[in-house]
Amino acid sequence: MSHTTLRSGYTELVERLNRFPQGAPPSDTLYKILQILFSEREAQLVAHLPIKPFTVKKASQVWKMDLSETRKVLDELSSRAILVDVERDGKTTYTLPPPMAGFFEFSMMRLRGDVDQKVLGELFYQYLNVEEEFIRALFVRGETQLGRVFVHEPVLSQENALHVLDYERASEVIQTASYRGIGVCYCRHKMMHVGRNCDAPMDICMTFNGTAQSLTRHGYARAVDVREGMDLLQQAYEQNLVQFGENVRESVNFICNCCGCCCEAMIAARKFGILNPVHTSNFLPTVNETDCNGCGKCVTACPVEAMTLVSTNDPHHPKMKKAKVDEATCLGCGVCVRTCSHDGLSLRSRPQRVITPLNSVHRSVMMAIERGDLQNLIFDNRVLWNHRALAAVLGVILGLPPIKQTLASQQVKSRYLEYLVSHITG
Repeated sequence: MSHTTLRSGYTELVERLNRFPQGAPPSDTLYKILQILFSEREAQLVAHLPIKPFTVKKASQVWKMDLSETRKVLDELSSRAILVDVERDGKTTYTLPPPMAGFFEFSMMRLRGDVDQKVLGELFYQYLNVEEEFIRALFVRGETQLGRVFVHEPVLSQENALHVLDYERASEVIQTASYRGIGVCYCRHKMMHVGRNCDAPMDICMTFNGTAQSLTRHGYARAVDVREGMDLLQQAYEQNLVQFGENVRESVNFICNCCGCCCEAMIAARKFGILNPVHTSNFLPTVNETDCNGCGKCVTACPVEAMTLVSTNDPHHPKMKKAKVDEATCLGCGVCVRTCSHDGLSLRSRPQRVITPLNSVHRSVMMAIERGDLQNLIFDNRVLWNHRALAAVLGVILGLPPIKQTLASQQVKSRYLEYLVSHITG
């Protein structure tokens, strides 16, 4: 059935999802996915929820439903990891996460019998890996992206380590998180259902803080302590998996341990590498040509095919090869350095430090400005943001370079914002 004939709760839900800075391009496959995850009534209700976190009281006002029934619906959606519910100081707030990183992944982060995960996995593969519009929109639009790569810490030299900030270390995220949860890797689980998964560990997908609190409460992840979290990180290192996490400095909510064959971020980096779909680490590998023997281990290990072998152009050894780095597509993860057994590779700092947004508000505002969606972020079509949320967004905007401020003002067409920007820049 064509999605154009389904003008219903599902159509409204798709429109709602596309008010996120990272949306979900409509397609027949997307509608089939949503029909598995939502009833039509649920889709219609969720379509009217605010973008910002909300309470039961706010949802009841939006839905024009009594508090008891509203809470029942919200808790049911949270129990299926459609919503993220966070309890703090005896109060619960709910958030509808975007599809990725969000309820697409959560639906496959545990083995479950209430949905047909084989069908769902096949649909996800079609939507993400065959049709590509979703992945292109998620990873290629704008300069600020959803995720970033963490450097492979065991290969850092003492000098390198001096230049690594705490938020650039996966180990620091694990050690400082308020909650830690481990779930099934969405990417490899999805690939398993189409016969394309590799043998990398499945039970290694990491969530933190409020997201982990919600997912562990509802059985989509299992709670772990710091020690087990660090053990799993070491296991990921030994498997040459890349740590790809939320592109923020504060309160990182996820770190995926990615292989090059199954994981969406690595696939996007290979396909669209020149467009910088993933924020890199602050390092690049350097080839020590006197020690590189051209064995090719680094080429095999690189998840984004940034390492190649080229001729040494040695007339005495015409078949001799050496490693070469494509710096334009290299993620700076350092996995290649770990695999080199001849000290032929080392890490050096990039000429310019990669900028990481402070928090999710900062990142969302940057993404929204670059994608032309700022008006959706500030003024939800259903509910006006409260003063605290609006102040946070405006605070980010006023800290941006003048050209970004101008873009923001043009998108919102707000005299108030123009007044604020002119007084800051003037």
